[in-house]
Amino acid sequence: MMRVDPYLNFDGDCAEAFRFYHQLLGGELEMMTHGESPIAGEVPPEWHSRILHASLRLGDALLMASDVPPDHYQPPQGNYVSLSIEEPGDAERIFHTLAAGGRVTMPFEKTFWAAGGFGMVTDRFGTPWMITCEGNA
Repeated sequence: MMRVDPYLNFDGDCAEAFRFYHQLLGGELEMMTHGESPIAGEVPPEWHSRILHASLRLGDALLMASDVPPDHYQPPQGNYVSLSIEEPGDAERIFHTLAAGGRVTMPFEKTFWAAGGFGMVTDRFGTPWMITCEGNA
């Protein structure tokens, strides 16, 4: 068996982003800061509150992330986190919540491949999302 799980990088706001994703999407959230880890003594004190590893389990899917060292962060480009949502109302609500404070690339609307709607958005944390609802609206 093989599984592909997205891993996101953040520039110090991983905890805030993952709490937001957890509140919006549900699932099981786990986070560990550098300061809580066995390597706490090996990293600068200013890194202690930064996330070493976060995971959000959504059914069989796993979204993971961390805060990277400030001089290594690059905003994501050329990829999206894709969510397939069964209920059109849920898909639209999630899309608009992610869009608040972010940037809409493609408005959420019915398409020939997604009768319930499809939209693309980059949230306020810089994470690009594609929201798909194949069901009828």
